[in-house]
Amino acid sequence: MVRKKVRKNYYKNSAAIKRNKLIKRLVLGMKLATVGAALLFVSLLFVFSYDLLTQCNYFRAKSLKVAGIHRLTQEKVLQQAKIISGVNIFSVNLIKARKRLLAQPWIEDAQISRDLPSGIDIRIKEQDPLAILDLGRKFIINTQGEIFKEMDAADRCRLPVIGGLEFSDINVKGEPRSAPFDAVMKVLTLGQKSESILPYNSIKKIDVDREMGLTIYAFDHIKEIKIGYNDYPSKYAMLKDVLFYLEKEGGFSQLESIDLNNLNRIVVNPVKLESVGKSRKEV
Repeated sequence: MVRKKVRKNYYKNSAAIKRNKLIKRLVLGMKLATVGAALLFVSLLFVFSYDLLTQCNYFRAKSLKVAGIHRLTQEKVLQQAKIISGVNIFSVNLIKARKRLLAQPWIEDAQISRDLPSGIDIRIKEQDPLAILDLGRKFIINTQGEIFKEMDAADRCRLPVIGGLEFSDINVKGEPRSAPFDAVMKVLTLGQKSESILPYNSIKKIDVDREMGLTIYAFDHIKEIKIGYNDYPSKYAMLKDVLFYLEKEGGFSQLESIDLNNLNRIVVNPVKLESVGKSRKEV
């Protein structure tokens, strides 16, 4: 006798597979719902906590400190940062407040922090102005030779005025300075040394001739001091000797110019001499 093959119940197996898939989907759905509910709870908790922090009177600013101010005032700094007394310290966006401070040309850098429970500390670094560039319009440069703002009526700066430069001479980070601009920076740097014969505070104006070099206007009794290009320490030393010599010998009280372009032939021009032949004296 031939045995009959037992046929598998495909319908029954298919139903079991579908049931298992359904169960897995339900479990996955429950997990996702649980995660979603947890995220919603955490989000609501953060929102509630943020509202609690930003509206709590305990964290209202009672102390607003500003350090590093010289030219600016504390009031102007706080106005620029848009921070007022009594503001909740957690409601202040420190990143945005710092960006607003850096938008003020006179502020080179700024840092803001919260001082719990009721204070905000601001520390700024102001620009250190060095000179005024007269390029048809006047701009203020810092000690790095970089323009940080255009001069306006509110800028009451007693700084040396630099004439004769061009826009192409403007200092750009990462690139070498032009020869005329580099010469100006060297003279201004030398003037800041305590023993300098041409003190920085005495320099009123520097004119740049692209061919002949620099002419400095500093002293009331000397109209012009022509120092050309290069070797400025030696020329300053020579100027010191010349002025000492003239004073010792009872020299001219008023001078039209001193020309130091050639250290082997220093030319001193007194004011209002009668003849052209006597209007120049070599030292």
